[in-house]
Amino acid sequence: MKKNSTIKDIAKAVGVSPAAVSLALNDGPRISQVTRERIAKVAAKLHYRPNYVARTLVGSRSNTLGLVITTILNPFYPELAKGIEDKAVELGYSIMLCSTNYDSRHQGYLVDTLRSKGADGIIFSSVESEDANVAALLEDDFPFVLVNRKTMTAALESKIDYVVMDNVAGGFMAVEHLYRLGHRRIGIIAGALNTSTALQRTRGARQALSEFGLAVDPHLIAECAFSKEEAYAAAGRQLSMAKPPTAFFAENDYMALGVRQAILDVGLEIPEDIALVGFDDIEAGGIAGVELTTVSQKKYEMGGRAAQILIERIEQKTHSPQQVVLQPELVIRASCGFRNKPYKTRRPGQGPNRRARLQTLERVTK
Repeated sequence: MKKNSTIKDIAKAVGVSPAAVSLALNDGPRISQVTRERIAKVAAKLHYRPNYVARTLVGSRSNTLGLVITTILNPFYPELAKGIEDKAVELGYSIMLCSTNYDSRHQGYLVDTLRSKGADGIIFSSVESEDANVAALLEDDFPFVLVNRKTMTAALESKIDYVVMDNVAGGFMAVEHLYRLGHRRIGIIAGALNTSTALQRTRGARQALSEFGLAVDPHLIAECAFSKEEAYAAAGRQLSMAKPPTAFFAENDYMALGVRQAILDVGLEIPEDIALVGFDDIEAGGIAGVELTTVSQKKYEMGGRAAQILIERIEQKTHSPQQVVLQPELVIRASCGFRNKPYKTRRPGQGPNRRARLQTLERVTK
């Protein structure tokens, strides 16, 4: 393991005392601005990370967890956070909530802030598929758990606690539903493809297209960074194509609300003119007038499991990584034209062969 740089290393490189370095890094008095800047540059060059554990008495805890999300605007996160908070409170812990606003560099700042404020561990729902913060926390042996998203770095994944959904199965399930309702041109409104959730949901959707004999049209797959505004714009572009899609799969419900608005704004109706499936099962998706068919993520359960795993890690009740993969569920509402499930959904690669599936489809749609 690479040895972390220390305050003494910085002091030696700059030519000042360790006390001066400590004052500068902690915004203390009696240090000139020129010296502060020199110290900051050397600290960055040496990749210095404060040893927050050493700042507290050995064995002491704050009984506080950090929770890092991407944005509070997405209704998915409050529902996830509720499960985390309820379990944390039950086990004697409180929560500090932070948002990255989709900025991985800001996530690094939040990690340092949470640790400096004494958080015992951190729950992340904001990591990218390759995330430097994950590697740094592993190196420091600092307790953390990933929820909803996970790292896709093979060397790290087996060492990390996480609670996620089977997103490949969920993406497959969404496209399978649209196919079985007769749709052959399906627009896929993907999330940020530098995240495990978008990568795996898109992979599942592509598998469904391939398994049912449909061409994968790259013009019908749009990366939208899990943004409602970007989803609105992408759906508008696809709807203006000479041969537009007859259905959309949006890889989260927040984007699905943007797609829904784009459909309505061009004068089309849901589901009479075009079908729509989301992913997450946020509360707003079920209200009258929206009635969004979606893939349910079991957000509350996912959050509760993540909090319990992290607390067990902090209290050293577990040693091997705990990796939980929950199974999604298709929730059928009116946005696709069916309120009841007309067939049994399945995971990719399971079930009857393609000819038998097509015969089943013919019985369903007649």
